[in-house]
Formats: sequence, C-alpha cells, structure tokens
Amino acid sequence: MNSSDKPLCSLVAVVTGASRGIGRAIAVRLASGGAKVLVTARDAILLAGVVAAIRSDGGDAAEFGGDLLDPALPDQIVDAALRAFGRIDILVNNAGATKRGQFSELTEEDWAEGFGSKFFGAVRLLRSLWPYLKATSGSVVNIAGIGGRTPGAEFAIGGAVNAGLLSLTKALADQGIADGVRVNAINPGRIKTDRLQTRFRTLAEAEGISPAAAEERMIAEAGVARFGEPEEIADLVAYLVSPRGRFFQGSLIDMDGGETKGF
Repeated sequence: MNSSDKPLCSLVAVVTGASRGIGRAIAVRLASGGAKVLVTARDAILLAGVVAAIRSDGGDAAEFGGDLLDPALPDQIVDAALRAFGRIDILVNNAGATKRGQFSELTEEDWAEGFGSKFFGAVRLLRSLWPYLKATSGSVVNIAGIGGRTPGAEFAIGGAVNAGLLSLTKALADQGIADGVRVNAINPGRIKTDRLQTRFRTLAEAEGISPAAAEERMIAEAGVARFGEPEEIADLVAYLVSPRGRFFQGSLIDMDGGETKGF
C-alpha cells in the first residue's frame, strides 16, 4: 500500500453534523482515506452507528455527542479528539440546519437557532481548534450552501447564515496563509438527504403525485439534470483536505449541478 491508497493516513479529522446525510458521508469517506475521525452531532445513537460502520470497514473513529448551541461544546470536542487521537488536522463544519418559511412567519427564536448552531457553532469551533490546526498545518472545510449566493424567499435564514459562513471562510483564509491553515468552503446544491426526501414526499402529498414525480418536478424547476448524492460532496471534501488540494485557499466551491448561474 502506498500513500495514494490512503492519502489521509495519520491525519485526524473532526466532522460536525456527522450523524446522517452529508456529514455522515464525509466522515465515512475521510476514514476510508486513512483519517482517524471524531464525529459529533446531537443524536448519540446515530453517531454510534456511524462509528460502528467506519470500524467495520477497518477505519478508526470515535464519537462525542452534543449541541453546538452550547458554547462549552467546542472545547469539549477538542479534549475528546486529543484524548482519542492526540492531534487535530482537519475540521469539517457541517452541522446546523436552518428553518425554511416565509420571512414574516420566522420567529426570533428561529433566527437565533439558525445562526447559533451553524454560524456561531462554526465560529466557536474554529476559535477552539485553530491553535491545533496551526500546529499541524491543517485544513478547514465549511459546508455552507448555494442559498448563501442565491437566496430565496423561503430560505431567508439559511441564505443569511450561509452568506456569513462564506464571508468567514474568506476572512480566515487570509489568516490561514500566515498560519499555514487551509480554509475553503463548499456550497452544496440540492443533495438527496433525508431532508430533501421529506420535501419530495410533502410535495407529492400536496399535488397527488408520486415522490418520484415530485423529484422530477423539483429537478426541472432547479434547472439541473439531477440532484446530488452525499457521497459526491464527501469526495470533494476528501480531495480538498488531502495533499492534492494544497493550492485551494479561500475557495467557495458551488457543487450544485449548475443550479447557481452567477459568477
């Protein structure tokens, strides 16, 4: 086995929101590339399943459950990663779903939770992990979303949060040049997670059509050939944090099948 077989061998990754969907796929993919992975999310049972899946495939992983709305959690995650693996090389900020809905119906609590879990959760983690990433010349990937570039009426919170995360990525990329830390972001389009599957079913029930027909209608409305898979986002993350991704710095990458039409 050579380094190309396991390009992330000896590296330690922290992946948030790793219990399902994109985060789970990222954790599994990094582990398959040789990284040791600390997975974190609110659902301890699902996290245990992710760890079991990684270990059954010969990888190395540990879990630490908690809610990023808790300001104390990032330091606890650092301690857990260091106890388990002794160092931190990679941070993937993936946690934080935001509520959809008409602007007039979104409450103060909706906005506070949206920014608190995804944006401020990422800020606190970066603040806690940065000294360790600096020590290892590590890498950060922020999973934002195309709503940060092309917001819509139903996605006011998510668009604002993602735009903030993209701006934060650019700011920290400048700091990363001085500190030797790579910082990039991915803007996934519509990815076939449980959340999107729920939207298919909701549309299907409202229109009296099948979930497959609802998916086809949403694909046509988005102006793409198909929706993405979590594993496709995970493959890009693995590339960005690998030695082959060294020239990426401050990149905001739209991975959305062409849905975003701006420059």
